[in-house]
Amino acid sequence: MDVHLVAVPQTAGSALYGMVDVLAATGSIWQELARSGVRERVFDPVIVSEGRAPFACGNGVPVQPGACIDEISTARVVIVPELWLGPDEDLHGRYPRLIAWLSAMHRAGAYLYSACSGAVLLAETGLLDDRPATSHWGYQDLFRRRYPRVQFRPEPNLCFADLGGRIVTAGGTTSWHDLALHVIARHCSPGEALRIAKVYLLKWHDEGQLPYTSLVRPQPHADAAVRRCESWLQEHFREDEVIARVVSFSGVPERSLKRRFKAATGLSLIDYLQNLRVEAAKRMLEEGNLPVEEISACVGYEEPAFFRRLFRRRTGLPPGQYRRTFQSLAAADRARSDVREAVGAGADA
Repeated sequence: MDVHLVAVPQTAGSALYGMVDVLAATGSIWQELARSGVRERVFDPVIVSEGRAPFACGNGVPVQPGACIDEISTARVVIVPELWLGPDEDLHGRYPRLIAWLSAMHRAGAYLYSACSGAVLLAETGLLDDRPATSHWGYQDLFRRRYPRVQFRPEPNLCFADLGGRIVTAGGTTSWHDLALHVIARHCSPGEALRIAKVYLLKWHDEGQLPYTSLVRPQPHADAAVRRCESWLQEHFREDEVIARVVSFSGVPERSLKRRFKAATGLSLIDYLQNLRVEAAKRMLEEGNLPVEEISACVGYEEPAFFRRLFRRRTGLPPGQYRRTFQSLAAADRARSDVREAVGAGADA
């Protein structure tokens, strides 16, 4: 089966060639390594672009397209890998031929898949309008502003735009792993997807994106009163009666401030406050061993049960599981730092 992988100058080379490698090995690499079963080539991944001329994609990775979109009138599977785009950068007005081709492939019956910010290119086609879709959590504000008809969901690792699964978007930067396993399971077999996961050590991110999401991201806006309130909240979020006090600090009527705050930041005042508190709790869970009850009080919640519910709603994980997941990463980073320091001390000696 031909699988067409779209490449443009903004494409992330790691995602593009990672997909090429994994799909090309489907049906053969496990069978060879395990000396089990008959080897066969299931997928023929083809890099397609607006032309056949070679070019460099993200970070200067060379790309040699195997086909031009003008040569392809029908396709079974089309994948748009991750793109190197800033969180405020859309693709409006760029690649009109490619966008028209993606729409034509969908009308002709193709399955369309995107990984991470590849969903921005799909959004330009209009095929995601009034449908659920995901991308990296860092692009949710871009979708809110530029593609308001897309029902953006920052939490899942995979999101099905339709019941038939003919348009599927994947979430974070390494979501191409999840997408590759989905494509293999759907168009080959679940068993082969499992074997590929074992060979490449690919992990299915069933926890979704929420545990990895930064809940507090500065938004560019021109409302000076809201900016002052944001700064004040970052200093005082642990304290009591915060909402009433920030309203008093602002000098703006409460209803007007809440309306302006939501318009400028995309969040209500209470959501912004809760995000600040949960982010502080995340850091404490990652870096220390304080009981959850003490962390709850430190970030401004006297009732630990409420804090636990809020934390899980915001991050997708209960506090204890979040600590187990991310403390191991922090410990590994500390160990690497210790090794570097020891090596440096040895060199100095």
